[in-house]
Amino acid sequence: MATLSSIEKRKLERLLGMNNGYVLDFSDRTFSIFFEEHTGLDIDEAKYRTNMSSGSKANRMRGFWMIEPDHVVAKVLVAMIEHASEYECLPADMDNSLLVDVQKIVDRLHQNSASPLPEVDAFTASVNDLDFEAAAKHIRTAIDQNEPATALDRLHVFTIKFLRTHCERRGIEVNRDKPLHSLMGEYVKAVRAAGLLESEMTDRILRSSISVLEAFNDVRNNKSLAHDNPILNHSEAVLIFSHVGASIRFIRALEGRATARQR
Repeated sequence: MATLSSIEKRKLERLLGMNNGYVLDFSDRTFSIFFEEHTGLDIDEAKYRTNMSSGSKANRMRGFWMIEPDHVVAKVLVAMIEHASEYECLPADMDNSLLVDVQKIVDRLHQNSASPLPEVDAFTASVNDLDFEAAAKHIRTAIDQNEPATALDRLHVFTIKFLRTHCERRGIEVNRDKPLHSLMGEYVKAVRAAGLLESEMTDRILRSSISVLEAFNDVRNNKSLAHDNPILNHSEAVLIFSHVGASIRFIRALEGRATARQR
């Protein structure tokens, strides 16, 4: 539940033109598309209509504020302000002081509750592949909702696709039978041979990731929604996401530096 005060809600409602059930210039269709695109959430779900006689866009927005955490609400507000500025659909009677006040509200929401995992930005598809993009989207939605355990199977899929992509770019043979930890092992060997690692510690961290990813296979098979399993507890799921996300972020940076050197 977002920590919005009644005064803050009134200011947001004024900015978003939520009188008479509307929200900015959105139709029911574009309202649904907007939330799907920016949050992966279905704003038409019954939970956003709780205790409300009307399922109007404004009431669904209020239901969204009642249910979702601060960082998710802040993300939507930022995107809505950008939309309103782009399409010039802010209320005609709005003054600049209201926009300043709303920006302060958004800043407070961000400060109150940052995304549960700082590595969330690491989970974006490296190539234009529908399965890769779907896994990335599922992961980001689970992180936004602070439910990482529900996406451990998608994290496994994402990591395999990510490593296959970078192994192929380094001339490493890739096939569907090669497990996750083997991909990581061959990738680490390749970047070490290419002289891309500057410290022994970095080399050791990457090599330790090989055994970590081997253990990920068991988590995927026995502690995730890939099968009819009891899912892993929240704190351990966060640790797994943090470790894998940090490795992915580093590999992206490593390959970025390697590409820059070649130019």
